[in-house]
Amino acid sequence: MEIKGEAKLLRIFISNTDKFKHTPLYEMVVLAAKRYGLAGATVLKGSMGFGSSSVVRSVKFWEITEKLPIIIEIVDESEKIEKFTEKILPWFEKLRYGCMITVEKANIVLYKQGSKKGFFNF
Repeated sequence: MEIKGEAKLLRIFISNTDKFKHTPLYEMVVLAAKRYGLAGATVLKGSMGFGSSSVVRSVKFWEITEKLPIIIEIVDESEKIEKFTEKILPWFEKLRYGCMITVEKANIVLYKQGSKKGFFNF
């Protein structure tokens, strides 16, 4: 797959404790992105943040559960990102707590597919 030039960056801000049907929401999004043939997805775990509730969450503060911000980033062609966003949007509308989804322009300079490490690859 070759992707180069103008694209879109889908960025999803949630908590690591958000669930969809008993599964972590960030896992559902990444697996759905793979099923839909998107170029890739990355989950970033934040060490500190706050959202619409204005409650600051941090690894410094002791809590019973480690509730931390998560950012999911997915970059692909504009049309693919738009269709994928429409498909997953209902998952987020049902969340009990807040979240944010943004889409912005991205310019792909290089998208190089790596080779899988196998028995004969050194």
